[in-house]
Amino acid sequence: METRARTLVKAVLWGAIGLVVMAAVGLFLTGSAAIGGAMAVINTAVGLAMYVVYERIWARISWGRHD
Repeated sequence: METRARTLVKAVLWGAIGLVVMAAVGLFLTGSAAIGGAMAVINTAVGLAMYVVYERIWARISWGRHD
């Protein structure tokens, strides 16, 4: 089973990558750094929360593991 700390670190790193990518996409699509940045922050916050929940659910499922 994965520790909560590991799940959180993975989620934060994934969120940081997503933040940069989404900010670039938002800037490209809107031409505005402020709007692109706001889109990225909202997306990252929602995505981070969902990723942590998703990972914790899968950490409890033994299907497909060979421990």
